[in-house]
Amino acid sequence: MKTSGGSDAAKRRAGESAAEAVSDGDVVGLGTGSTAAHAIRRLGDRVDSGLDVRGVATSFASRELAGDCGIPLLDLDEAVGPGAPGIDVAIDGADQVAAGGEGDEAEPGVGPLIKGGGAAHAREKLVDAAADRFLVVVDPSKEAPVLDRSVPVEVLPAGRSAVAEAVRAAGGEPTLRRAERKDGPVVTDNGNLVLDCAFGEIDDPDALATTLATTPGAVEHGIFVGLADEVHVGTETGVRVARR
Repeated sequence: MKTSGGSDAAKRRAGESAAEAVSDGDVVGLGTGSTAAHAIRRLGDRVDSGLDVRGVATSFASRELAGDCGIPLLDLDEAVGPGAPGIDVAIDGADQVAAGGEGDEAEPGVGPLIKGGGAAHAREKLVDAAADRFLVVVDPSKEAPVLDRSVPVEVLPAGRSAVAEAVRAAGGEPTLRRAERKDGPVVTDNGNLVLDCAFGEIDDPDALATTLATTPGAVEHGIFVGLADEVHVGTETGVRVARR
């Protein structure tokens, strides 16, 4: 369930703003989605101009785009672990960010996120959590005072019904995500299914994140709490940046 809204120009400004924060020699987590794609393209331009970076892709799509842009890639296992270089900075989008305000004139905040519109949130969370800095790139349509979008939950196929029942017990309404332009459900890069779980306004993201994380059969959920270090909000006239 990809999110819509926000102009391409605003998304491009956000992505390019975060890409400029990357330094020579960095290992960079490369997010998934239309706004993160602008950051990847800008990094490719900087690589063409001599910037020395390596990327860690969060999805098949981001890997393909990075390759097209000439960005050298590492697998996650090559970047993280004993003797590995680590991930210096990750750049990724969000479907919603609790920012304390809305619109071009709002002051952006660095609050909890909902991710997973592209069904890549399991690997995104691995990469974003491993990075020394996590930069979120969004347009103003993704800001909200309180998180209220459906929460994507990647589930083992055999655990779909059990996880759906646990979501209902937690006050949510799960819907199996259906594929576009083909019959059947969305299948993640990990071979799993996605439940989009509507909870209404999420007053306590930490508590809900814990509930979903401890549900047997749930591989990963789309609530990102305490991970973002900066939010770059592209507007029609510039970029607003909030730092934690």
